[in-house]
Amino acid sequence: ISIIFVKVPMLLLNLNKPNFVLMMVDDLGIGDVGCYGNDTIRTPNIDRLASEGVKLTQHIAAAPLCTPSRSAFITGRYALRSGMGSTGRVQVVLFLAGSGGLPPSETTFAKRLQQQGYTTGLVGKWHLGVNCEYRGDHCHHPNQHGFSYFYGLPFTLFNDCVPGEGRDVLADLQETLEQLTMCQLIVYVPFHRKDHARVHLKNTLLATAVWYVPFILLPTWNCIIMRNQEVIEQPMTVETLPQRLLGEAQNFIKRNADHPFLLFFSLAHIHTPMFKTPAFAGKSRHGRYGDNLEEVDWIIGKITETVDSLGLASNTLMYFASDHGGHLEDSDLQTGQKGGWNGIYKGGKAMGGWEGGIRVPGIFRWPGRLAAGKVVDEPTSLMDLYPTLKYLAKDTQPDRQLDGYNLMPLLEGKAARSEHEFMFHYCGIYLNAVRWHPPGSDSIFKVHFFTPNFSPPGAVGCYDTKVCLCHGEHVTHHTPPLVYDLFHDPSESRPLTPDTEPRFAEILEQTAKAVERHKSTLTNEQMTWSKILWRPWLQPCCGTFPFCGCKEDTAQL
Repeated sequence: ISIIFVKVPMLLLNLNKPNFVLMMVDDLGIGDVGCYGNDTIRTPNIDRLASEGVKLTQHIAAAPLCTPSRSAFITGRYALRSGMGSTGRVQVVLFLAGSGGLPPSETTFAKRLQQQGYTTGLVGKWHLGVNCEYRGDHCHHPNQHGFSYFYGLPFTLFNDCVPGEGRDVLADLQETLEQLTMCQLIVYVPFHRKDHARVHLKNTLLATAVWYVPFILLPTWNCIIMRNQEVIEQPMTVETLPQRLLGEAQNFIKRNADHPFLLFFSLAHIHTPMFKTPAFAGKSRHGRYGDNLEEVDWIIGKITETVDSLGLASNTLMYFASDHGGHLEDSDLQTGQKGGWNGIYKGGKAMGGWEGGIRVPGIFRWPGRLAAGKVVDEPTSLMDLYPTLKYLAKDTQPDRQLDGYNLMPLLEGKAARSEHEFMFHYCGIYLNAVRWHPPGSDSIFKVHFFTPNFSPPGAVGCYDTKVCLCHGEHVTHHTPPLVYDLFHDPSESRPLTPDTEPRFAEILEQTAKAVERHKSTLTNEQMTWSKILWRPWLQPCCGTFPFCGCKEDTAQL
């Protein structure tokens, strides 16, 4: 009897609760999608979501890079609040065997919904850490952050995962260590003297080799697939990854169709390396990048078809977005452009507060609840998903400080203005720019305190280093700051001056006050080299470390 009484309130609690299917693409440019202005790449399924739902035109990522943007997305808070910002050149999790990641004390929307009776799943990319102190503690793992089910990449898809595609992880350091190791071998082999100099050379060679080994084995160490907390493929077979991720996402929806669920489908596309799926290879007008994007659209169509075929459309909020803007600098002579197109917006991935790196597609579909074809031009954020999902799941329990706002009033047309008067844009841990949407005004002012230096000079990105950096000689500080009005100048091409903008002094004064209030709330320690670098005792492994290796049995998939 007691079991019945426990179950009945839970059943009543779950009545009329909507399902959530959140689909996030990696490195997709806002200019890549048809409904955002692209007329040369075919994206009919994404465009259909927009025509049947609500399209956001000023949807903003909290950071222009994967790890900090994704941590902000699932927590509803700027990355610095959970310690996911970083100093120096490395701004993302680089090794699965690093100790850094989303702290166990953080709260995600998955954890909140799990407490409300939802079954929660993450299929695809995580990139927010795995272990803290020893292999298998899984303190940063999705299962510890509210996801009942996880299948996918605990890291991400990097060029290092595919032979012949080049290097992504500290490529210059890899090359230097390789050269040092070879040079020392050349010197050491004929060195027969048994004295202090030979011992010193041997120790130097060993030290260099020890640091180089993790890079040699990156495809084994980083490029793995996990199901929940078990490594099921190491290294992963990239060629079949899209089909497997799609199948897992579809199966999760089918398994949970009779009770409230949340699926975060975090695609491996469209980060490099590009996939070579035969059904899409050579079919687009934009080389392998276009092929991959049209494959993304097909995948989105299959997920939508799954939801609709199960009769779930009227009770399911579907969401489509990118984690940040396209990677402008990523290209080579053989493949051509491998990064996205950010339309009219300046900059891209890793370029701080420039619009091209943070303005992303944002589409919501919910037939019967959201009006078809609606467009919202107000500032919104990826961080808004957390409070929106809480609201729809009827979660009224107290929470910590959030930086996002419930989007439903905007999406349903019950509110005309966004609650985001100010938005803060980061480059690493450094506050790069501030957006101000003054009450009673259509203007949206953007104040840049510093901007990354493009290289070579005159370029539109950091082609010399592949990723723009946020500190020292890599940036230019502006006194007074650069100021733009995004309402009249969305491409940030005409900086305002006291002569051209009567409110110039007020803009600087109001943003300075907002920055002071914002900074007073930030206390968390940030990612450091000691948390990022590889530690063998933290390495996820199937088999006996260091002899890791296994393949997923796909016969039953």
